[in-house]
This record gives sequence, C-alpha cells and structure tokens, in this order.
Amino acid sequence: MRFIKPVLVLATVLGAIGFASAQLRSDNKPGLECRFLPTIEQGFLTYHVKYSNRDKELENRVIDQYLKRIDPSKIFLTQADAAKVRGIMSGLFDKTKNKDCAFLSETQALLLEKVKTRTEFLKKYLGKDFKFDPKTEFVYDPDHQPFPKTDQEADEFLKKYVNFQISNYLATDLKLDEAKERVLKNYDRIVRRTMETSEDDLYAGYLDTFARALDPHSSFFSRDVLEDFNIQMSLSLEGIGATLSSEDGFTKVEALVPGGAAARSGQIEPQDKIVAVGQEKGPMENVIDMDLKDVVKKIRGTKGTKVRLSILRVEGDKKRRMEVTLVRDKVALEDEAASIIYLDKDIGGKKQKVGVINFPSFYSDTRRGGRSSATDLKKLIKQAREKKVSGLVLDLSNNGGGSLEDAVKIAGLFFKTGNVVKQSSKGERGEQTLADTDNNVDWAGPLVVLTSRISASASEIVAGTLQDYKRAVIVGGDHTFGKGSVQSVLPMPSNLGAIKVTVGMFFVPGGNSTQHRGVDADVILPGPYSTDDIGEKSLDYSLPPKTITQFLSPDASVKEGPEAWTPLKPEWVKTLKDKSLARVEKNDDFKKIQDDLKKAKERGKLIRIAEVMDDSKDKNKKEKKEKTKALRYGKKEDRDKEYLKRADIQEAANVLVDLIQLENGQSTGPQAKN
Repeated sequence: MRFIKPVLVLATVLGAIGFASAQLRSDNKPGLECRFLPTIEQGFLTYHVKYSNRDKELENRVIDQYLKRIDPSKIFLTQADAAKVRGIMSGLFDKTKNKDCAFLSETQALLLEKVKTRTEFLKKYLGKDFKFDPKTEFVYDPDHQPFPKTDQEADEFLKKYVNFQISNYLATDLKLDEAKERVLKNYDRIVRRTMETSEDDLYAGYLDTFARALDPHSSFFSRDVLEDFNIQMSLSLEGIGATLSSEDGFTKVEALVPGGAAARSGQIEPQDKIVAVGQEKGPMENVIDMDLKDVVKKIRGTKGTKVRLSILRVEGDKKRRMEVTLVRDKVALEDEAASIIYLDKDIGGKKQKVGVINFPSFYSDTRRGGRSSATDLKKLIKQAREKKVSGLVLDLSNNGGGSLEDAVKIAGLFFKTGNVVKQSSKGERGEQTLADTDNNVDWAGPLVVLTSRISASASEIVAGTLQDYKRAVIVGGDHTFGKGSVQSVLPMPSNLGAIKVTVGMFFVPGGNSTQHRGVDADVILPGPYSTDDIGEKSLDYSLPPKTITQFLSPDASVKEGPEAWTPLKPEWVKTLKDKSLARVEKNDDFKKIQDDLKKAKERGKLIRIAEVMDDSKDKNKKEKKEKTKALRYGKKEDRDKEYLKRADIQEAANVLVDLIQLENGQSTGPQAKN
C-alpha cells in the first residue's frame, strides 16, 4: 500500500538539499552523494513504526549488517578484519552528518585486499596437485559460525567451502578440471566486481544496510531495484519476453514467455547464451561476465523499439553464433497472475465440480487501466459460479504478499461488509482500520484456504481475517510466516530510487497481530517449509508481536438468501482434522516430506559433501527437479498437471469435499478417489 502524504513530504525534504544538482553517473543520470545520506536516513526514521533516533544500538546494528553485506559467507574476512571494519565505521552517524563517507571506501579497500588474497590462495590450492575430498564436513550457515580467527583458519575453511562448490559442479557431470575452472572464474569475477563497485553502489548499499538494521523488511531501492519492484507489482514489462539467468558469466535464456517477441521470432531457444547486446543503431556490446541486472537493463526498452542480440547456441558437439533482431513489445508475466483449475469430485454419490485457485501474489498496477489481483480474482470467482462449482480452494501456499489494498478487497469477496485489518502507525497517525465496503458476497459457498510457512503479509491478512470470521478452513503448514508489519514505498526525487520503510503493524479482526505467530492452520499438513529456520521470528531485528481489542464486524455475515454463508462450527473443524490426519498418515508423499524434515533436523547445520553428492544423484530427486522446472517453465497444461499432483493441493481439495458434505448435512464417509 502506498501513502501519498509521506511521498510528498519526503520529496520536499530531499529536494531541499539540492537533488537536482546531484552528481552524474557514467550514464549521465544523477547519482547518490554522501551529502544525501543523513537526510535519507532521517526519511526512514521519520516514518518507521518503532525507531526515531540514531543511537549507539542502531549504529552497532548497521555495522553488523554491513559486515553481513560485504562478506555474507564469512570466507574473506577474519575476526581481526571484522574488528578493523568496526573501527573504521565507528561513529558513522557523526560521519554521515558531517558528509564524511570515507569509511565506505576504506572498508571497500580492505574487502578488496582480502578478496584478492583469498583468490590467490585458491589458485594455488586448486593447482595440479589438488585432490577433491568428498568426506569434507563443515558448517555452511554463516549465522552459526564466527569469522575465522586467523588467515590460516580462513584458508582452511575456504578449502572446505571450495570442495563443496566443486561438488556442486561435479554433480552436473562436469569433469574435475572443468569444475575447478568454473570455481576459479567465479572468484576472479568477485575480484573484478569488488574492484568495479561504484561510489553510487557503495552509497546505495550503505542505505540498504541502514534500513535493514531497523527491521527485516525496510530497505533502500536503487533505481534498478525500484524498476524491478514496479515490474513485479504490475506483472508487465516492455522487452523480449524471455526469462534470463546468469551462469558462469553468461546470460542464459531459461524460458520464453508465450506470445512474447522472442517466442514469436522463432529464432531464440531456451539454453541460448546472450553474449552481446546492441540497440537498433550502434555497436554491439559484449555482455559476458556482466551483472545480470545490467544485461536485462540493456535488453529492456520501449515498446516498438529494436534490440539486437548476439546468440551462442550449442548444437550437438558444435557451437553456433548468430545475431537476432527483435522488436520489443509488452510482455504479460502471466505465471504470477491468479488462475483457476477445475476438478471433478464424487461428493455424496454425485459428480460435482470444485475450483482450485492458484494465487501466487497480491499484485497491483496503480496506473490507469493497470492490472489488479483483486479484480482478477473477482473474475475467476464469477467464472467459477457460472460453472456451478460446489466449493473453492484458495491457494496462498507460495504467496509472499504484496498490495495491502488488494488484500482487503480479496478478503471482502467472501463476506458482506466489515473490518479486515487494523494498521497501527507512528505518532499522530494512530490506528487506521481498513474495511471491505462492497455489499456483494462474491462467493458464499464452502471455502478452504491453503497456506504454508512461506505464506506472508497480505496472505496472512486474508487467511487470518477469514479464520476470525469463521468463513474458511485454513489448511496447510502449522502456521504462516508471521510477517505482521506494513511497508510503504516512498519514491525519491530525480529518479534516485526509493525507500521502503515499515510504517505500521497490522492486526486481524480477532485482535491478534500476525507478527511472529502467523496464522495457525485448522488442519495441519506436513510441509517442506515447516522448519524453525523459516519464519519472521528467525530474522534479524524482527519487531515484537502485539495484540489489541478485537474489531469484528457484525455486518460481515449473511443469514438468508443466495449470499448467505455458514460460519464454521468447532465440531466441523474437529471432524475435518481427524479425517485429514487419517489420509495424511497413509500418503507416501507426506511421509517423504516428514522423513526429509527429520533428516534435516538430525543433520543440523553440518554439511557433508558426500551426502550432498548422493542426493544429487538420487533418481527421485532428479525427477522432482525436472518436474519443478516443468511446473515453472512448461506449457500451461503441463504446469497445471504437475501443480495438481502436489500432495497439499490434493489434500486441500479432499478437505473441501468433506466441508461441502458437512455444510450440506451429509455424512462424510470414506474419501472418494481423486
């Protein structure tokens, strides 16, 4: 949700310090400057729900986060180096206030020195006498290990780390020499990128670190990150219609978007490598070893303009290079849009239809005529009614959130009118209640909401609200992610990016914040994400949970007529739990999930390379990987087929069938076959 007032105030404050005269970057666009940092810091503190002052505690947090940013795996710096960084950054708020940002370049110089040192060590270690050791064991998670005490200890850890990296390449059937070459190229690339880090990047990185020291969800968006964020929220971009990835310095085509320029051309195929990019006129520019975001930036462009791509394609044992010219066009990112699949079920001896709505994100394009997840879902429900479905499953199990405004509208599709969420804010703004005001009940029939531990934010608002009104059965992981905070994205003037800041906490109508606790499932299913590492409470500087007085609306229910819906009864929920548990205990897919979780818990944080390699050769896991790829990149009918094979989707549909029978006053006998 975007707040207009803060955007205007922030723009006024930042504009007052002369953003119009900002230094130009190499692309002749204004860039960040040291003198802007204290004002942007203040922008975060002005609107953050909890923090208002730069104090010693916040300084220490910023330094801790900055160390995580520059050496996330703890493979370059030692404890002495980390202490040196703390010394360089000490008193940093006084430094930024006095427009002294030398601490950033000094820290970067230290990092570069250590990156070069470790890379030179690796080149010697991976020489002709190197022997891969599959028996290597080490703690991979940097949060569960300190920085190495000495350079020697750092080298020993790096040996283990690199053996692990090589094992990943060997698992893809590369030979040892090829794997070594790939690893060394990766480290050379790290050296080069560390050397080429611009002043603009240093300032953006520092501001993002400052934000993340406030809470896990505040951040700084550089102009590139802001562009990606807007694309994600609007589900569209102007480009060639291809999913790209970075592999060993090459930009690789992963998949083609149906109907996009690349697919229509018939000249580009998945696995093609883009080695150079040119505009309609001018020279081709080499993009090998270029950051993926920079390559994407060169390929994107205004609809109707041309882009030239130099493609490297492997055909048998030969490589072919060719040049392709494409006309950029509007690309709809349909994979992220809501969709519905219909299933035929035997319910009470009759063949009936139910709908499963795959709802991966709460997207919203605020431009006139832009696409909205709430509008899309309303259309899908209308279609489902026309097909006379007996019940709906709303799948939020992979939905990490998005537009708060859409979440309020979507919750309201399932009851008449009423409060959905209360948002606490800072200072005079107090609390704001957001309610559904649409008198229509778009779906009054039986409803199951499928969740998991990665269902977050807007997903938790919808699930929590429908649970509090006893409107839906929540099925899935033991609880959702636990993100009970609200962020606002505030663009900065001169196209310098934006700040994303946590401006409030939200509460569902029963009075609980979903912060930390999430939304508990009524019917719990084993899930791959049900581990202690996944959830808001495991994140750095997570805000504490709160409760307020409940604010349920009596106008939400409808007791008579075609829009009447039946509140869930406690005895129904118990019956649904018992019947689901009986099925889950006999389901091989759920047994496999439980076994994997148990093994992961027993293994703890220790990585055993031999086990990893055995896993990579496991036929079942390879097949699962291929299915996952098909689910993501295949044709829609193939994606739908794989999607419906998921154990949690099948069981959510089974729970829905049981619920339909309970609402109809029928006996829920033995579950019919899928």
